[in-house]
Amino acid sequence: MALEIRPMEAADVPAVAAIESAVFSEPWSGKSFLEMLEREDTLYLTAVSEGKIAGMCGLLIGPYEAELFNVAVAPDLQGKGIAGRMLPELLRRGFERGVREFTLEVRASNRVAIHLYEKNGFVAEGVRPHFYLNPEEDALIMWNRG
Repeated sequence: MALEIRPMEAADVPAVAAIESAVFSEPWSGKSFLEMLEREDTLYLTAVSEGKIAGMCGLLIGPYEAELFNVAVAPDLQGKGIAGRMLPELLRRGFERGVREFTLEVRASNRVAIHLYEKNGFVAEGVRPHFYLNPEEDALIMWNRG
């Protein structure tokens, strides 16, 4: 599958918001994505296949660490390695911007995502009880400390 991974643009937001709504039980709005794109301390990427937004991922960047947000792939394209290609690119670009440690929360039951994160150097270091709603569930706190 030919895949271009590039910075998210405002024109991508309707497709990104549709993926977000299809994948997450508490999705961000298109307005939230537009607000994130206007910030200097964020980095959002989209994966594009055959002219269609296939997935997205983002970082909120602090002085030396960043938090991953919105790692998602369109439901009809899941299982094709898209997230596995986006995530290393996001980490690489974050590292270029001075990030030395990355963190994220993931549903404790999301074995596919946990495996992806582990393959990219993340280790579970804690739990946030009752972090997620719809359904209520704990989050694993994972870190990649380089």
